[in-house]
Amino acid sequence: MGRWLLRFASLATSFLVVAGMAAVWGWSAFSAPGPLAVPVNVVIPRGAGLESIARRLAEADVIADTTLFAIGAQVSGKARGLQAGEYRFPAAVSAHDALGIIERGETVVRRITVAEGLTSIQVTAMLGATDGLAGAVVEVPPEGSLLPETYHFSFGDDRSALVRRMRHSMDDALVRLWEQRVPDLPLDTPAEAVALASIVERETGVAAERGLVAGVFVNRLKRGMRLQSDPTVAYGIAGGDGLERSLTRTDLKTETPYNTYVIAGLPPGPICNPGLASLEAVLRPAETDYLYFVADGSGGHAFAKTLVEHNRNVRKWRRIQRTTSDG
Repeated sequence: MGRWLLRFASLATSFLVVAGMAAVWGWSAFSAPGPLAVPVNVVIPRGAGLESIARRLAEADVIADTTLFAIGAQVSGKARGLQAGEYRFPAAVSAHDALGIIERGETVVRRITVAEGLTSIQVTAMLGATDGLAGAVVEVPPEGSLLPETYHFSFGDDRSALVRRMRHSMDDALVRLWEQRVPDLPLDTPAEAVALASIVERETGVAAERGLVAGVFVNRLKRGMRLQSDPTVAYGIAGGDGLERSLTRTDLKTETPYNTYVIAGLPPGPICNPGLASLEAVLRPAETDYLYFVADGSGGHAFAKTLVEHNRNVRKWRRIQRTTSDG
């Protein structure tokens, strides 16, 4: 009897030694650098089980052994905490670290930058062409309702949901800025502020000029002068698709609801989606006596208080245009 007990104890000890060695080997392999040569993104779909996740990682060369990955996930208690999403794995990442990235939900953060001055049609087209988003924007949002800025999203986020975020951002910004507006503006509603800001946005790309351009338009509105803004004429002709040619003298005389050479006051709505800086410029414009401005050939504008001075600036601009075309 004692002899059998000794044999059993010997076998048990051997088994424990072998099991311990296997555990040490398994942990070493689980923690060792993996086969991935360069960083890679892998998408884990919703509802994917442990085996499916392991297979996707192996197909992307993130891990070498699906069984080892699955065992490691189960033994560590992380098998049920794996989250769907897009993940970026660094080169030579271990199976242990790859598991941790997924368990912690460290998904890739993507971004899309909506530039100031784009129309809603253009923004919608941009969203449609952006990889990683899902669904479609069924209806083009109203002009001027989207706030241009950089938006972050994750793989599989819905395009319509991103549009809602853009609209909420514009609504929030407009409420804040409208409360901070200077007194005696010729603007009765936030909607009118957006309309004027969209014109300022399209008139100048020079940040330092926005306040002055806004000041000119505010002065003209107060005096009952027409805004005479070329971008409004272009919008009246082509809408949000954009006019792909230069304006003609006939265009300036063509009656549309947006032609501010023809109509008095503001157009019926925005001509693009203005950014924060243009909204701020309109609601807190520069205090100036300027009533006119024209391009100066340097990317900016020459401003004038009188029509005589303005006409002189226009002649200068036309000479620059002729010189450029002749060259």
